[in-house]
Amino acid sequence: MNQYPLWRYLLVLVIVVVGLLYALPNIYGQDPALQISPRRAAAINEALEKTITEALGKASIAVKATERSSNRMLIRFPNEAVRAQAMTAITAALDPKLYLVALNTAPATPNWLRKIGGKPMYMGLDLRGGVHFLLQVDTDAVQRQIIERFMSELRPALRDGQIRFRTVTRGGKGGILVSFLNAEAREKGRALIAREFGDLTITDAGATEDYALQLTPKLKYVTDTRKTAVKQNLTTLRNRINEFGVAEPVIQQQGDSRIVVQLPGVEDTAEAKKLLGATATLEFRMVDTDGDVTAAAAGKVPAASKLYQRRGGGAILLKKRLMLTGESIIDAASGVEQQSGTPAVFITLDGKGARRFSRETREEIGKPMAVVFIEQQQGRPVEEVINVATIRDELNKRFQITGLDNTDEAHTLALLLRAGALAAPMEIVEERTVGPSLGQDNIDRGLHSSLIGFAAVVLYMAVYYKAFGVIADFALVLNVVLTVALLSMLQATLTVPGIAGILLTVGMAVDANVLINERIREELRLGTSPQAAIHAGYERAFGTILDSNVTSLIAAVVLFSFGTGPVKGFAVTLTLGILTSMFTAVTGTRAVVNLLFGKRRLKGLSV
Repeated sequence: MNQYPLWRYLLVLVIVVVGLLYALPNIYGQDPALQISPRRAAAINEALEKTITEALGKASIAVKATERSSNRMLIRFPNEAVRAQAMTAITAALDPKLYLVALNTAPATPNWLRKIGGKPMYMGLDLRGGVHFLLQVDTDAVQRQIIERFMSELRPALRDGQIRFRTVTRGGKGGILVSFLNAEAREKGRALIAREFGDLTITDAGATEDYALQLTPKLKYVTDTRKTAVKQNLTTLRNRINEFGVAEPVIQQQGDSRIVVQLPGVEDTAEAKKLLGATATLEFRMVDTDGDVTAAAAGKVPAASKLYQRRGGGAILLKKRLMLTGESIIDAASGVEQQSGTPAVFITLDGKGARRFSRETREEIGKPMAVVFIEQQQGRPVEEVINVATIRDELNKRFQITGLDNTDEAHTLALLLRAGALAAPMEIVEERTVGPSLGQDNIDRGLHSSLIGFAAVVLYMAVYYKAFGVIADFALVLNVVLTVALLSMLQATLTVPGIAGILLTVGMAVDANVLINERIREELRLGTSPQAAIHAGYERAFGTILDSNVTSLIAAVVLFSFGTGPVKGFAVTLTLGILTSMFTAVTGTRAVVNLLFGKRRLKGLSV
C-alpha cells in the first residue's frame, strides 16, 4: 500500500543529490580579486602576465592564484588589504590607455564544481556587497551640444528658405552668430528664426554693416535640456545594465548631475565599468578634401574644419558641419559585411534622423564621408575616425558602418548604440566595493536569530511528532538546500527580503507536515490500521496543502509582476520556496516514510 515504484525513489534521490551538489558552492566564500581587461589594440598574453608578476614581485605582494583567458586576467589575493596594495602596483605598471584594472570578487569554488556549472548564488549589497559607481554627468557639454545642434539645423533651414547668409558660427555669450549679406536678408532670417526656432533669443550683433544676428538659447530651454539629459542618461544606463544581465541593480539620481549605480553580485566588473563609462557616440562628418592635412597638423587648421586622428594611424581633416549624431539611432546590430568579410554594425535611424541624413547625403554624392567614434577615457573624450567611405547613393533609414578592429568591438558598439546614446558625457568619479549596508554585526545577529528559530522548530517537531517529526525536520533542511540550489543555478540575487521569503516558505513547509501528521493521528484515533492511516493522512491532507500553496504562489506571482527591486527578490525566493516545500513536505517525506514503514507490519506509529 505504502510503496513507491523504483523510478520514483530514484527521482527523489537524484533531486536531493543535485540539490546538495549545486548548493555546495555557497559554503566556499569569495576571494578579493583584480580584473585586468584590454582596451582596443591591447592583448591578454604571457608578456602582460610577466609584467604584472614582476610588478607584484617588486612590491612583495603575495598572490593566491592567477587566471588568464583571451579577454581578461583575474588575480586572486588573500585579503582586501593585499588587493589594495596590488591595485596601486598594477595600475602604475600598466598603461591606462591599453588596460582597464577593476576591483572584483571571485568565487572560491573548487575547479571540479566549476566544471559542472556549480556557482554560488549572487548576494545583494545588503548582504555581501558588490560594486558601487558614482558617475558625474557633464552638464556643461549639454550647452555645447545645444549650440552644435542649432547650428546644424540653422544652415539647411536658411538655405531652404532661400535666405542669403555668410556664416553661422559660435558667437559670444555662449550663443550663435549668423551673418547675412544685407539688411533685407537679415530681416528675412530674423522672421524665419523667430518662426521655426522659438527656443532662441534673437538680438542684433556687431556693427550695422555686418548684418549679423546674435542667437542665444533661452535659459528655460537650457535648464530643461540639462534635466532631460540626466534623465535620459538614467534610462540609458538601465538599458545598458539590462543588456549586461545584472540582477536587481540600483540606479538613481543624486543631486542635479550625479548618478549612483550599485551592481550587486557582479563578477565582470571591468566590462560593467566600460559599459557605464563609455559614451559610444557616433558622428558623421564630411571629409575636407580641399584642406592640407600636413599644414593642419602644423597648426594651420581651416576655420570650417577640424583635425582628427584615424584609428589605423595618421590624421584627416573633417568639416565641422555635423551631418548626423548617435541620438538618431534607434537600433544597431553587429554582423559581417558580405563583400569584404570584415566586422560591421548595421544601423537603423529614427524618422527625423533618416530624413535629415537623406537630405544631407543627397547633396554630397561622390564625396567621402567619415564616421567618428567618441568614447570617454580618463575623464576626457577620445575621438577617432573609424571609417571613411565615398557616398555612392542617398543614405536612408538603414545603413552600415565598417572599419572596426574585431567582432567583439562590433558587438560592444552595437550594444551601446542599441541601449541608447548618452545625452551627455559621463565620467566615473568614484568606484568602490561595498560591504554589507546593514553592518556585519546586524547580519550575524540576523543569522543567529534565524538559526535559533529554525532549531526551535526542529526541536518542537521532533519532540511533539517523534519519528514523523524527525522526518519533517529532514524535509525542512532539504527545503532550504533545494531553494539555495535553485537560486544558485538560476544565478538569482539574494537580499534580506529574499531571506525573509525563504524563512516564510520554511514556515509553510512546517505547516504542510503538521497537517499530514495531524491527519495521520486522527486516522489512528478512529481505529484505522497504521498503514491505512499513513495512506489516508497523505492523501486527504494533500488538497488542503495544495490550496494554501497555490494561493501563496498567486500572491508571489503578483508581487513579481508589479514589484521592483527588493520586492521582486522576495517574490522570487518565495516562489522557489513554495515549489520546493511542496516537493519536500509531500513527496520527500512520503518517500522516507515508505522506505521506513512501507513493508513492515506495524502495531502503532511514532507520531
